[in-house]
Amino acid sequence: MRTGLVTTPFGRRPMTLALVKGQLQSSDDRIGRPVEKWKVFRDISEARQLLGLHDRALAVLDALLTFYPSNELTAGAKLVVFPSNAQLSVRAHGIAGTTLRRHLAALVEAGLIHRRDSPNGKRYAHRGIGGQIDDAYGFSLEPLLLRAGELAGLAQQVAAEKIRFKRAKEALTLCRRDIRKLLTAAVEEGADGDWCMMEDLYHALIARLPRSPNRKIVETILVEMGNLREQIVNCLEMQIKTEKTDTNDIQNGCHIQNSDPESIYELEPRFEKELGAKVEPTKITQRETPKAFPLGLVLRACPQILDYASGGGIGHWRDFIGTAILVRSVLGVSPSAYQQACEVMGPENAAVAVACILERAGHINSPGGYLRDLTTKAERGEFSLGRMLMALVRANAGETTMQAG
Repeated sequence: MRTGLVTTPFGRRPMTLALVKGQLQSSDDRIGRPVEKWKVFRDISEARQLLGLHDRALAVLDALLTFYPSNELTAGAKLVVFPSNAQLSVRAHGIAGTTLRRHLAALVEAGLIHRRDSPNGKRYAHRGIGGQIDDAYGFSLEPLLLRAGELAGLAQQVAAEKIRFKRAKEALTLCRRDIRKLLTAAVEEGADGDWCMMEDLYHALIARLPRSPNRKIVETILVEMGNLREQIVNCLEMQIKTEKTDTNDIQNGCHIQNSDPESIYELEPRFEKELGAKVEPTKITQRETPKAFPLGLVLRACPQILDYASGGGIGHWRDFIGTAILVRSVLGVSPSAYQQACEVMGPENAAVAVACILERAGHINSPGGYLRDLTTKAERGEFSLGRMLMALVRANAGETTMQAG
């Protein structure tokens, strides 16, 4: 039996079976080769969260290690340090006495040091004739020697977790960038697809990210974000294949006829009356009308136009164009400026441009002049209505977030 290898704490501090187990393990003759104390300390610092330690506890452990003269912890050596609380407080950067005692208890609880209390609870050493230490009472550093390998493994585990977390965050950042730019490109170039729904899915995923997410949350969102990106790419890929097929058909002599070239202007008969001129069908067929954006996306970007809608709702492009004509009049845009925009952009996109101007009316001095400028740029291919829409979508999303907060 090895009863002399276990010591009990002084005073009211209780003895536990965990302390007995730790002291017996520390006294095992199979303790390995010497270890460098500061390397063990660095491993503990890396693994402090796994060990349940705070930064102040590390400061106390650092101070304890400075009282051990050698840089190596060796089996068979006297690994007990015996500084007073006053000395420890100084080396622990002036930590208060109650805080010091609490973190010493945390180090003992974590199994990193053991108490070796004297009969009166004070810390001191018995020295021989030559000044060497024969026996000492204080804190034993033997657990650090015993657990050096385990602590190194914990530190490596934490380091690997940090790398995995960092790469997950990087992958999520790249995925977010891909989705953002793919959606913008799809909307700007008028690609077919329910981009409004995909935009909603994207913002819903972003909203699920807390301010300080952990790795599991990031990886979960990354999987769903990756699925959304794949869905967007597949949709665009199908459209590219369809366009390629259509191009081949045209090159082979196929002719696609517009069954109703005047239907665009027939959506809103009041428009012809307001302009005071009859639209010539030949002009419509000569100009290639740009593809309209999804109505749901436009209403998300330009919600103010709903204030002017009959009944407060817009369900079809016919309603939207009619409301845009009313807004055109409210903004003071001349009929000629609006007609020119319709000829260049198409009636739907001209109405969208007016709705965008309404959203930014407080920052635009002359809405009519601004619309003419946009029309001129669009005719030269220098203006992207899709980019303006996406900027308004993001701006409105930011305002909604601030209001919710």
